[in-house]
Amino acid sequence: MTVPAVVFDLDGTLVDTAPDLMGATNHVLSLIGRRAISMAEVRAFVGHGAKALIARGAAATGEPLDDVSLRHYYAEFVRYYEAHIAESSSPFPGAIDLLEQLQANDIKIGICTNKLEGLSRKLIEELGLGRFFGAIVGPDTLSIGKPDAAPYRETIRQLGAGRSLMVGDSETDVLTARAAGVPVIAVSFGYTREPVSNYSPDAIVDHFDQLWPLIRREFAI
Repeated sequence: MTVPAVVFDLDGTLVDTAPDLMGATNHVLSLIGRRAISMAEVRAFVGHGAKALIARGAAATGEPLDDVSLRHYYAEFVRYYEAHIAESSSPFPGAIDLLEQLQANDIKIGICTNKLEGLSRKLIEELGLGRFFGAIVGPDTLSIGKPDAAPYRETIRQLGAGRSLMVGDSETDVLTARAAGVPVIAVSFGYTREPVSNYSPDAIVDHFDQLWPLIRREFAI
């Protein structure tokens, strides 16, 4: 019998990281003399990694950054963010209860994210969630990020799982799941430019309390 697995996106799905991402982005923008961006802007800009977040923040507040400047400020973003990674971030309501339920039912749990693997591991450890995850894969793990299916498949490989499904919050996650040929459940409270329903996930939940019945049905538990 194959072991089932649930693979989560991180930012905007498991953890509300927007406050600390906003702090790091606005730190960088202050260095180039730009206005601060709002929480609503951060939530719309997240999804393709920190470099894209900085690029979108810069474009929204003035002239876009050239490649050399973007690399420089990306390094500064990572330095600042790592030092402040869990100051205001926290798991979404019901997330820990769901993780405990999955673990109690011998369902493997992984993270497939476009946040750097090292930063993802640091965040998870600082939030005291490390005990739940058998795999954490970022865009640097295989030198390719979502929506390519490779990071997802690597997550499943590390977990040693068979059947799986993805839980995410954005078009990127839906496209990743489609590329990997697995079901995808979207949370409605995440970070996305448009309502997640526009991307046609297999199901949408408004709270983590609603996820367990869907997971049970998918894996016939």
